[in-house]
Amino acid sequence: MIFKSRQTAGLGFAVLWCGFLGSTAAQSIYTCVDDKGRKLTSDRPIAECMDRAQKELNPSGTVRRVLAPPPPPKSRAEMEADEKVQAEARMQQAEENRRDRALRIRYPDRASHNKARVAALEQVNETIKTATKRTQELADQRASIGAELDFYKNSPGKLPPALKRRVDQTDANIAEQKRLMADKEAEKISITQRFDAEMVKLQPRWGVADTSTATGPANSVKKP
Repeated sequence: MIFKSRQTAGLGFAVLWCGFLGSTAAQSIYTCVDDKGRKLTSDRPIAECMDRAQKELNPSGTVRRVLAPPPPPKSRAEMEADEKVQAEARMQQAEENRRDRALRIRYPDRASHNKARVAALEQVNETIKTATKRTQELADQRASIGAELDFYKNSPGKLPPALKRRVDQTDANIAEQKRLMADKEAEKISITQRFDAEMVKLQPRWGVADTSTATGPANSVKKP
């Protein structure tokens, strides 16, 4: 009975000793150099070095990690600038959400969107058609004026001022119509890009049920 008690006590002592060794082995050592140039060491993060880096060492002396100091507090001007950027981002997001909602209301399905695309392009094409016709008319006028200019080819100094004004005005009108046509061609590209971008946003909203209109009337024909 005495032997058993001594054996139990010895076992308990061994457990305590192993626990002590394990605790010591797991303990970290913190070290740093403070603002006065003193090297400080502690078994926990050092308060005097919270504004600078400090090393966490293993019991063997090797570096386990380096604790970086927290970033310096922002000035009021910096905080106000951050708040302004965040507020602008929120406003921009709200405006984008508003436009998306309006877009979904305006084009509830693919057919309505395609119809609007065709109408927009047709309007621009009509303007180009009119400008092309006007350019041809001006070109004919310029050709008729050219016949009159031939009369003064050998004596350009005798060219009547009124005729010169007609030439200059006709050339300016032709150039203006050509600029108009170039602008309208660029507008057609812009319209196509806009409707394509809207399509990307609207496609998920329309869903699978509306895809039958995507490839035109052919898909609407019922099979026998």
